[in-house]
Amino acid sequence: MSQNQTPLFSGLVEHAKKNPIQFHIPGHKKGAGIDPEFRQFIGDNALSIDLINIGPLDDLHQPKGIIKQAQDLAAEAFGADRTFFSVQGTSGAIIAMVMAVCGPGEKIIVPRNVHKSVMSAIVFSGSIPVFIHPEIDTDLGISHGITTESVERALEQHPDAKGLLVINPTYFGISADLKKIVEIAHSYKVPVLVDEAHGVHIHFHDELPLSAMQAGADMAATSVHKLGGSMTQSSILNVKEGLVSAKHVQSILSMLTTTSTSYLLLASLDVARKQLATKGKELIDNTIQLAQSIRRRINEIDQIHCIGEEILGSKATFDYDPTKLIISVKELGLTGYEVEKWLREKHNIEVELSDLYNILCIITLGDTEVEANILVNALKELADECKHRPGKIEPVEVLLPEIPVLALTPRDAFYAETEVIPLDESEGRIIAEFIMVYPPGIPIFIPGEIITMENLHYIRKNLEAGLPVQGPEDDEIKTIHVIKEYKAIK
Repeated sequence: MSQNQTPLFSGLVEHAKKNPIQFHIPGHKKGAGIDPEFRQFIGDNALSIDLINIGPLDDLHQPKGIIKQAQDLAAEAFGADRTFFSVQGTSGAIIAMVMAVCGPGEKIIVPRNVHKSVMSAIVFSGSIPVFIHPEIDTDLGISHGITTESVERALEQHPDAKGLLVINPTYFGISADLKKIVEIAHSYKVPVLVDEAHGVHIHFHDELPLSAMQAGADMAATSVHKLGGSMTQSSILNVKEGLVSAKHVQSILSMLTTTSTSYLLLASLDVARKQLATKGKELIDNTIQLAQSIRRRINEIDQIHCIGEEILGSKATFDYDPTKLIISVKELGLTGYEVEKWLREKHNIEVELSDLYNILCIITLGDTEVEANILVNALKELADECKHRPGKIEPVEVLLPEIPVLALTPRDAFYAETEVIPLDESEGRIIAEFIMVYPPGIPIFIPGEIITMENLHYIRKNLEAGLPVQGPEDDEIKTIHVIKEYKAIK
């Protein structure tokens, strides 16, 4: 088949054209039974292909027809042996990756700045995380990737590990030397799993970092919806056979996936793959040029800095994706969250994320000079406002969370008997919940870690800044579940 073809999307359209009498779910029956206002907004075309796994349309759990053809074309486009479509997002694909290689009591080597889905997978599988400290950027207040040296040390100390998980690129677009990391892991016969949530596009352009499949990784969970043009919640899981079995991966993925799979999401993966495979180079060329133009213009504004190639050169910053605009605003004396709110209220601009020191703006195939000019002009206006404020504005002090000591496996801590205590009184206790700032979803604490005063301070600073701290059952983050401790009997 040709990369110009869309067997899944085309098959759905042909089926809809036949206008069959449907005595099957979904119950809205091509929109006839849905709320009229919603139907008018969504449109009859979308509702006509909101279908289920009837015979002509194949079955994601055991594909043999148009879904298999679409997945095979995706595997060819991404250089994989097998590609699986995910309607559970990249989080579902990440959980499947981890559970495909790790069982209870088995080790997996992971960076400490992993997404919460990785830690969820570790809880589900009962595996034991061996943490690698990511390289910390104390100027920006963010974590980068892991170094080849730290991977070598981890494997020397834990050659029995069942897998090594790497984030490539990071949420902020920074890549480590993935090819070398894969070579080191494979010398120990350890498979490499890649969280490629923010890197679907890098496979299709030579000026971007190496993709997981190009670097020889064994599995990669890739968000097509984030940067590749498919609908939200649609992702893929790429597999190279050898150290992992694609059939085993399929069985694990099937266990985690709804049987009522969304054909709208699946079709959007099919057409996104076609666009990336046939026009990706040209479209990404334009995206890179636009991003670099915005970067240059932002860097002409006083007290605002958009990070570029100068970030490269450390052991963990091997390459970067210029379409991610890391915009440091701490010299304005504002937090990233305050800048995010200002942009929303004054200019109707929504950014990807903000933290204590930065905002992150993502430039994709869908952006034009129009949006670029609005962003640059808004930042100029903000800088002018800050310049004319009375009094001296002190730059924000950069704080970073420590990596706590893991006292229990995450699974044991998650299922242990717990008690609820005030967060302010929890120093030294073993936490039984997750606490993170989302986005980006990197945990400050995971179940089983010993609570430190430094990280409690970091949580308070994020809460004071209005950032989205989440995870505990207590939405107000005033109390926390910790492992119950029993006093000795006298």
